[in-house]
Amino acid sequence: MVGGLEVGNVPFNPDGWGPPDATTATASTTTLPLNVPFAPFSRSEKIGRIADWTRNVNNPNASRPNANKTASDSVFDFTADDSFPAATAAGDDSSFRLVDGKPPPRPKFGPKWRFNQHRPQLPQRRDEEVEARKREAEKERARRDRLYNLNRSNQNQPRREAAAFKSSVDIQPEWNMLDQIPFSTFSKLSFTVPEPEDLLLCGGLEFYDRSYDRITPKNERRLERFKNRNFFKVTTTDDPVIRRLANEDKATVFATDTILATLMCAPRSVYSWDIVIQRVGNKLFFDKRDGSQLDLLSVHETSHEPLPEAKDDMNSAYSLSVEAAYINQNFSQQVLIRDGNKVAFDEPNPFANEGEEVASVAYRYRRWKLDDDMHLVARCEVQSVVEVNRQRSFLTLNALNEFDPKYSGVDWRQKLETQRGAVLATELKNNANKLAKWTAQALLASADLMKLGYVSRDPSKPQVRIYEVPADAFENDYVEEPLPEEEQVQPPGEDTENVEANGAVNDVEDKQIDAQA
Repeated sequence: MVGGLEVGNVPFNPDGWGPPDATTATASTTTLPLNVPFAPFSRSEKIGRIADWTRNVNNPNASRPNANKTASDSVFDFTADDSFPAATAAGDDSSFRLVDGKPPPRPKFGPKWRFNQHRPQLPQRRDEEVEARKREAEKERARRDRLYNLNRSNQNQPRREAAAFKSSVDIQPEWNMLDQIPFSTFSKLSFTVPEPEDLLLCGGLEFYDRSYDRITPKNERRLERFKNRNFFKVTTTDDPVIRRLANEDKATVFATDTILATLMCAPRSVYSWDIVIQRVGNKLFFDKRDGSQLDLLSVHETSHEPLPEAKDDMNSAYSLSVEAAYINQNFSQQVLIRDGNKVAFDEPNPFANEGEEVASVAYRYRRWKLDDDMHLVARCEVQSVVEVNRQRSFLTLNALNEFDPKYSGVDWRQKLETQRGAVLATELKNNANKLAKWTAQALLASADLMKLGYVSRDPSKPQVRIYEVPADAFENDYVEEPLPEEEQVQPPGEDTENVEANGAVNDVEDKQIDAQA
């Protein structure tokens, strides 16, 4: 402490805290030091020095006679001392700005934020934004048009309207409609049943040839024909095994896997179909009608591009269905090892005659428990068997057929090598119902594997094929018979009137034929 320091007179305020209001301190009446600078500070700052009595301050105003500052005042002056920044804070208040360390928020939409920054240009910018949106919409519309044109058969032809399919059976006016159920109701239905049990296995299976798993478009194989093998598509009530199981009261509902798959995949169907339900006592039999197309395989059913409606067209829906069924049957037999080795089951094929060559097929008669009083028996099919690690697995064999790439927009011979997934995705879109039915049939039969083959047409290769045919391959049994005497032409000059009369009659008959045509 420095000696000789006088604190001075401090006025007393008996009425409260702080100096009294009536007290005025001047330089002549107080001994308190004047002109002491005030250093503001905030609560977050550390309090520094208030006065330094130990330092030697060279006051330039000490020699001036009229100097306001005294030697005692210099101990409070830290203006020239950089070690005490709070002393200069009072003079820097006018330039003080709050500094925020957070980054400024980014606008969600750049153009909108810029429009707000330049309000005088708002009408013009808004018009530019509308025009930009129109241009983007035009680009998107042009892109969709290009994709659509790629899938069209002919870009110069207008898009054909979807064909309206008529009913699969002629509905008679005296028929009474009991109920009408929309397909949307089927999509919401679900029913959980326990695992089925096998009541009987019939038929025989040949082993699958694994070399067909390595087939590619570069090492293709021609589809073979199996004319000597018989394929059976017997309805429910004509099945002798189902009749026997019905007599034994094994179930109350009887059907085939084809009929059940048709019902299960009904929401995906586009073409018309029908089934017949017969009630015998307390039993129900789900049958297909004679002449029904349930056994045919639809082609391009769920595609947006309709097929030709004329039945005589090779690419019409009916013609392709017959072709697909024929391809599927031959494919299921070609991919087998035909060495005579078969897996035989409990009973032979129930539909084949003795000594008849039949296709490789096994019928699994399975029973599901629907509730305590109702069971369902269905005949399910598998086409082959494979042995892996000394365990036999059942297979279902199906073939997809490519008929004309201009309808699907995908050329199998180009895409199957590198983009198999794209080809399968296109088939799932164009044949959703058929693939769903195949999947349902495989699940009903509890098949371990489901094999899919790709069969395409190849009629336009630049090559010549030479075949050896039997000597009588092109002969026919037609023998020309002589005309009756009344229809034979008379020699000239004989019975002219009769010839003219016959000619007149022939003219009338020709006109009648033309009118009928």
